[in-house]
Amino acid sequence: MIKKAFTLFLIVFSFYAQGQDIVKTDGSQVEINPILHGSLALEYNDLTIFVDPYGGAERFESFGPADLVLITDIHGDHLNQETLDGLDLSQATIVAPQAVAAQLSAEKYKSIVVIGNGEMKSILGHNVEAIPMYNLPETADSRHPKGRGNGYIVELDGKKFYFSGDTEDIPEMRSLEGIDVAFVCMNLPYTMDVDQAASAVSDFKPKVVYPYHYRGTGGLADVEKFRSLVNSTAPGVDVRLRNWYPEN
Repeated sequence: MIKKAFTLFLIVFSFYAQGQDIVKTDGSQVEINPILHGSLALEYNDLTIFVDPYGGAERFESFGPADLVLITDIHGDHLNQETLDGLDLSQATIVAPQAVAAQLSAEKYKSIVVIGNGEMKSILGHNVEAIPMYNLPETADSRHPKGRGNGYIVELDGKKFYFSGDTEDIPEMRSLEGIDVAFVCMNLPYTMDVDQAASAVSDFKPKVVYPYHYRGTGGLADVEKFRSLVNSTAPGVDVRLRNWYPEN
């Protein structure tokens, strides 16, 4: 009995140590793999998706070649050319805003699909929608001006996955509906603070939320506080804390 319990513990520990989560869809499942900061990999049937590949190609060695790569903005922790160059993306479709696409060499990829805020396109048989991401107040010297970068909603087998990118507590995020899994940033001074992020999540109420992209100039944001705030104001939201900074 003790041996069986210990074996089960090892299986569960291994599962979470790898950072992999399973989200059931209507007919299959999506595997979620946190990588680093705002980077992650999704695996759905024979489809592999990388979001903002960053931190070196070696972090993605356990996955097959990407079919779809989403890039949110021009900054180096989102458009990371060193990481992109180290990956086999010859058969990958890159989805990016125009500001990112202008910096990519088209011959390195199967295709580059440019999408702007408010647009939706069917890519590899799945709907991909570009959501605004920007700083408030909107100023001429904003780190993230409205319209330059994209957040994304990707629909996989009836489930909607939202990636906030670098955004503050904007009305377009608060008004989202029907989000199954959300990845929400919180790092000052670049995006929003924990309280703003929790308040926004409590408004649009995804079924599951992952705080990610939470390293700022002051270190790592207090994601435990984020979970506590969301639990108190939107108890139906499943807040999942995962290790986005394995070297810390």
